[in-house]
Amino acid sequence: MDIKILGPGCRNCATLEKRTHEALAELGQDATVTKVTDYAEIAAYGVMQTPALVIDEQVVVSGKVPVTRALRELIEAAG
Repeated sequence: MDIKILGPGCRNCATLEKRTHEALAELGQDATVTKVTDYAEIAAYGVMQTPALVIDEQVVVSGKVPVTRALRELIEAAG
């Protein structure tokens, strides 16, 4: 599974990354988590609000930071 955190590196971006790692740990699932800070690359996903979460090249969250439980559900649904 390939997960990307899209955003400029703000506090919400860091929180989304932390919660994503927590969700993966709770699920016992391995994934590659990459931070994307390049605005052109973020725009290529059609994202207008950051932070955003991309799982296997599909934008699943944009403009908010879900709680860890919600992230677990998104990861499970994508898996």
